[in-house]
Amino acid sequence: MTPTILWFRRDLRLGDHPALLAAAEQGPVLPLFVLDDALLGPSGRPRRDYLFRSLRALDADLRAHGPGLVVRKGRPEQVVPELAAEIGAGAVHVSADFGPYGAARDARVEEALDVPLTRTGSPYAVGPGRLRTGGGKPYQVFTPFYRAWVEHGWRAPAASDPAAVDWVGASGVALPEAASGDEPVGEAAARERWEAFRGTPYDDIRDRPDLDETSRLSPALRWGEIHPRTVLAGLDLRRPHDETFRRELAWREFYAHVLHAWPESARSYFRPELRALPYVTGTERERRLAAWTAGRTGYPIVDAGMRQLLAEGWMHNRVRMIAASFLVKDLHVEWTYGARHFMRHLVDGDLASNQHNWQWVAGCGTDAAPYFRIFNPTTQGRKFDPDGVYARRWIPELDSPDYPEPIVDHATQRAEALTAYQLIRGNRA
Repeated sequence: MTPTILWFRRDLRLGDHPALLAAAEQGPVLPLFVLDDALLGPSGRPRRDYLFRSLRALDADLRAHGPGLVVRKGRPEQVVPELAAEIGAGAVHVSADFGPYGAARDARVEEALDVPLTRTGSPYAVGPGRLRTGGGKPYQVFTPFYRAWVEHGWRAPAASDPAAVDWVGASGVALPEAASGDEPVGEAAARERWEAFRGTPYDDIRDRPDLDETSRLSPALRWGEIHPRTVLAGLDLRRPHDETFRRELAWREFYAHVLHAWPESARSYFRPELRALPYVTGTERERRLAAWTAGRTGYPIVDAGMRQLLAEGWMHNRVRMIAASFLVKDLHVEWTYGARHFMRHLVDGDLASNQHNWQWVAGCGTDAAPYFRIFNPTTQGRKFDPDGVYARRWIPELDSPDYPEPIVDHATQRAEALTAYQLIRGNRA
């Protein structure tokens, strides 16, 4: 039979894999990953290391059934057609990519191929672009999107079985070594993490970084070590906590939907009028940004989060919001600088979620009423880290003279931010 290629991207698993099912139905399957400098270059070391370790886990899973993962390096529009011609492939199978770069890349590969590029499934329960308002337009507000998303529903997990596939191999390059990271990664680790978390009283712990009991599934979802459909199938909506967790999964899908409809929002303001907000520039911006990135602002909840990011490539979601709000509305540094720093360091760095969550915090995103949302870092710390456990975990010098005084006065900066927002709001009236 004619072989096919299964080109892995953000779907580094063998279970619940619709594209694998489609490829195996055509014939023997060659599993491929392309080391693409256009994606690896902008990624920070933590995310690259996580990827390399996840690929090694995928390779080990494949070797239980066949020759293992074929890794090649170069521009996909050259590498994929060359490999297809080399093995006489009848098709190349992928999970659809809806991101700005991924969609353009796949169009180039499709044009260069002499065989079909077949897209089956995606990294989402409901593919971006599938849901529309009653007027036929993309959703811009989460709540009606969520209602439509739930009403639309999703397929059951795909019954892909790697043991039933005739795997084939080819020459390739060695996977790069990961310089950091020792947490378990890969499909089995993701499923174990999900099984251990299922049934957790999510509402009670989701905002408490001191408890450190969130699912930690975001890196696995970002790389497709587990599909959101698998997670959704494991929820019991008779438990209110599971409904809350489902909404969090829907936010990920909502922002992918928004980015697909407005790809320019990856780099620019979703609400262009907010470009008029005043931000510090020059050496003062660099001074404030340096203190924030190093976790030396004098606000413990902010500094603990920024140090966790540097140490683990991850940060608790509540603390991400607090740290982002502090940069934009207390330090008056434009959101794009913070978004870039997060994308460099987060192992779960996802363009749609990262950019649009930053714009939500900055007040220039999909939310219609951003003017008064300014987190007080002191009261947020007292509320969500009441005993200072999280702060002391990451700031050993917290109670010593080595810890800096607050870099700015929150009340003063809050007033400045509100004045700026209200001025723009008044100009729009």
